[in-house]
Amino acid sequence: MFRSLQQSLLHWKDDTRRKPLILRGARQVGKTYAVTQFGQEHFPNHFVAVDFEKRPDLHVIFQRNLEPQRIRSELEIAARMPIIPGKTLLFLDEIQACPRALMALRYFYEELPELHLIAAGSLLEFALRDIAFPVGRVMFTSLYPLTFAEFLRALAETDLAELVLTMPTTASDRLSDFVHEQLLQKLRLYFFVGGMPEAVATYLQTGSLRDAMRVHADLVYSYRQDFATYAPRANKLALDQVFRGVATQGGRQIKYTNLSRDFTIPTIKKNMELLVWARILSIVQSARPEGLPLGATATMKRFKTILVDLGLMNHLCGMPMDTPGVSGSLLSLYKGALAEQFVGQELLAAQDGELYYWSRAEKSSQAEVDFLIVREGDIFPVEVKSGPAGRLRSLHLFFTTYPQCLKGFVLSEAPFSVLREQKMVFLPLYYAYAVGSRGVLSATVASPSVKDVGE
Repeated sequence: MFRSLQQSLLHWKDDTRRKPLILRGARQVGKTYAVTQFGQEHFPNHFVAVDFEKRPDLHVIFQRNLEPQRIRSELEIAARMPIIPGKTLLFLDEIQACPRALMALRYFYEELPELHLIAAGSLLEFALRDIAFPVGRVMFTSLYPLTFAEFLRALAETDLAELVLTMPTTASDRLSDFVHEQLLQKLRLYFFVGGMPEAVATYLQTGSLRDAMRVHADLVYSYRQDFATYAPRANKLALDQVFRGVATQGGRQIKYTNLSRDFTIPTIKKNMELLVWARILSIVQSARPEGLPLGATATMKRFKTILVDLGLMNHLCGMPMDTPGVSGSLLSLYKGALAEQFVGQELLAAQDGELYYWSRAEKSSQAEVDFLIVREGDIFPVEVKSGPAGRLRSLHLFFTTYPQCLKGFVLSEAPFSVLREQKMVFLPLYYAYAVGSRGVLSATVASPSVKDVGE
């Protein structure tokens, strides 16, 4: 299964300023598969993987001291393979299970910089907050569920995947009605299958949406089982209610009392924070586009959330297990909330960072623009259009309030068009990833970025 992360890993491999790389992501998004595929392809016969959950006996290697040469020698004995700096890729999987291995990464950077070293894990934020982690000694990147373009590749629709990664800029770039409808039909399918690798693989094997939705149920169950791992920080009942609550509140500003009526607001906040640390949930903060960085004006007084995956959102919202019809308007599902969830997922994967939106609440009027993104140093509003034609009052008010913003993107099921006098570019929903990507895109370079931990 192709993941665009491979291109980022290849750049990291050849970077002369390379540091140990930490791959973040929620459980079951394909981190182990992606790194293993990369290692076997680009380090044939020199790929060494250590899983700290499967091999707790190896934790002792990191207990004596954190001297990289000794650790390397003992891992060679455990793996029964040589670990050669400059030739070997050492993969430390589920590294959160061995916090001292996380601490050791700085010394590998300082004393064995030639060694290609990738660490990955779920619940990493829980481990990182409990250790003294040095800034500037590692690099971070993230893996998300399959994007729509990756889903198309999994369906062997490579040509369609190429198209959605290249955002049109002129009328001559507009796709034909036939191709447009083909992409909308595939997008409807993606709205139900989602991007979790196991669900996608199951659909490819069986062709059954019902089977893919069973996988969603299993994944939600496994996440709930993981809640025990968060103890003693977590109230499992509160965590479960918040988990379901954020799914049903998709696309709306969050009111804590709507997430649970059985727990206090401080308890709800704490458990929401745990879901964010587990990367099951992303917070979208309200911000004012007065300048960069957007986070400088962000506030948690008003915020929305994006769940890790569309398919899991469907399950948590009670989508019937009997096969749904892949037809009708994408913007009608959950009153547009599923379309906004899709756009949020794509933007998070494209930007690999914080996501914001604009909201103005006054007695005289209220306005909201779904997302704010940054491309090449400029701020752009992004609106997911679910209402009838002409209902873009919030976006018009946004441009009146912030005339320095050059243009905005309106995503819907309609074909590409431009209203230059209103500073609006209308795009089909399937271009959401391309909208969020920084700079010019192609299928070969559209991939998450690798960032220094200090950025």
